[in-house]
Amino acid sequence: MSELPVVVVGAGPVGLAAAAHLLERGLRPLVLEAGPQAGAAVAQWHHVRLFSQWSELVDPAARRLLEPTGWTAPHGQGYPTGAEWAARYLVPLAEALGDHVRLNARVVGVARRGRDRVVDSGRDTEPLTVHLDNGERITAQAVIDASGTWGSPNPLGGDGLPAAGEREAADRITYHVPDLNNEAKRYAGKRIAVAGSGHSALTALIALTDLADKHPGTHVTWLLRRGAVGNVFGGGDADQLPARGALGLKAKEAARAGHVEVVTGFRTASVERDGERLVLESQDGHRLRPVDEVVVLTGFRPDHSWLSEVRLDLDPVLQAPARLAPLIDPNVHSCGSVDPHGANVLRQPEPGVYLAGMKSYGRAPTFLALTGYEQVRSVAAEIAGDHESAAKVELTLPKTGVCGGSGVFDVEQPASSGGCCGPTQVVEQPVAAVSCCGGPQVADLTLTAPGTRV
Repeated sequence: MSELPVVVVGAGPVGLAAAAHLLERGLRPLVLEAGPQAGAAVAQWHHVRLFSQWSELVDPAARRLLEPTGWTAPHGQGYPTGAEWAARYLVPLAEALGDHVRLNARVVGVARRGRDRVVDSGRDTEPLTVHLDNGERITAQAVIDASGTWGSPNPLGGDGLPAAGEREAADRITYHVPDLNNEAKRYAGKRIAVAGSGHSALTALIALTDLADKHPGTHVTWLLRRGAVGNVFGGGDADQLPARGALGLKAKEAARAGHVEVVTGFRTASVERDGERLVLESQDGHRLRPVDEVVVLTGFRPDHSWLSEVRLDLDPVLQAPARLAPLIDPNVHSCGSVDPHGANVLRQPEPGVYLAGMKSYGRAPTFLALTGYEQVRSVAAEIAGDHESAAKVELTLPKTGVCGGSGVFDVEQPASSGGCCGPTQVVEQPVAAVSCCGGPQVADLTLTAPGTRV
């Protein structure tokens, strides 16, 4: 089967890096991207600025592939927006990969040729088949799922399912960080509820409070499922990604200034229409004052539906590879970093199938682009038969500035398929998170009563 391609699902940062590593190994990658361009998901959060430097966002094998084309590497200490990451790196990388990348190619299924998931025989001898939505079938020696989680945002409902009335109110609810350069009219002078406690929520809060300074009457209510603010503002100056820490400090400053009404312990049960506004009610019956808009930033989840005919070993809680889950479970720790891991952790019981990138983290929030690049380097080595290199996984990740005890809280995966990122100081543009969690206790801002204003 060695002459068959290795199919990579998703032309995001990790999928394209996988293709570059496969090429270096003498293998034939075929990247299938559902969107119209490389980095299609990244392009959708074009206005968000990452808090990793360029030097942490360019995969080494991708750099080696790009440099002979005349590509000019961005300055290593700069911090791109999603649009810049896509335009200056992902799109050129896809062009350098040429026919190894196919756009507008949506994968709807993966199976073992001639076998459903129940049949044991032939699973290690028959190739995989990748099914596209246009009816095409592609035979592959291996499949790397780097499709991310961007298309599956978590709902507002506090139990993981949409709240009653949530779908009916979709015209007033968004599940991504608002682009206030183009959507200011939608939010200016309005009452807005922001649900979520991750870096995406902090980014939205900063942007909306800046909007409130310019447009009196703009009111922001921040809904936290946890019972207290606790470590939501992150590691501050102790964070080894300075802009990740700066993001939390700026959000903390906005909260201190009284621009944000914080409601803790609020798990949304229902969304009701009140004329042109929405009323949110919690599971314990607490009703908020009517709001005009709701911004839901409660994370993302993986979609495994199109992998239903291959055998997977997933953690029942995080929906991540079972051997990876203990390293990233936010119910156990809040450390913001993870032990180096590669093919041995990511491979599935189905021979030749690997989960990589944000998808590999399931519902966990701590993914970095650096992690994904090392993942696919190891996976490419494994597929090529270089088991020694595949097993030698080395990666040092920047810490959040705090590690401790139980990390039990509602976490969000930021809105993107990519890596965590950030500048070295608080910048005027909203500094965004494409992932990560963690942070120290902020005792002076701990809230215990619903509706308390910071």
